[in-house]
Amino acid sequence: MSLCIGVSLAAACGFRVFVPLLVMALGSKAGLVSMGDGFEWMSSWPAVVGFSVAGAMEVGAYYVPWIDHALDTVATPAAVIAGTLATASQVDHMHPMMTWATGLIAGGGAAGLTQIATVSTRGASTIISGGTLSPIVTPVMATLQAIVAILLSVLAVVVPIVAGMLLLGVLSVALVLVIRHWNRGGERRALA
Repeated sequence: MSLCIGVSLAAACGFRVFVPLLVMALGSKAGLVSMGDGFEWMSSWPAVVGFSVAGAMEVGAYYVPWIDHALDTVATPAAVIAGTLATASQVDHMHPMMTWATGLIAGGGAAGLTQIATVSTRGASTIISGGTLSPIVTPVMATLQAIVAILLSVLAVVVPIVAGMLLLGVLSVALVLVIRHWNRGGERRALA
């Protein structure tokens, strides 16, 4: 169950880096989630405040066209790190090497996959419209991504099994988007 919570939170980190960490910290404060040994700091009040401020700034920044693309440069590695932390914090009673390996492979991988899918989708919409639709598309995508991040995070904390099933759907869609993006890039290079 804890792996399901951790990987679901990690996948949500691919949509918004700090929102899942905030939900996890609040879930720990409410007694819904237990933090692994050495990760208790993630549910401290200073961490809750930090995740709240960072989450609000991140969500707000994605509503500004062009800044959202620049933010993806930083958010992509940050999502992998946050996903690794979220998963590792939930996988307890393992050798530390296994905890971090599980966190990196399962959590970092899930976060990276969802982040790459969101970046690819945003990039494709900019390329297709030549950037002219960015003022319209950017707020819509930002809202949808924030909603998915919040929904998946809350489900991971409250109903981990449902979050796990939703996660499979999200990761399947993300994988399809990433494969399509890479295939189109290969087709363009072949034509050139």
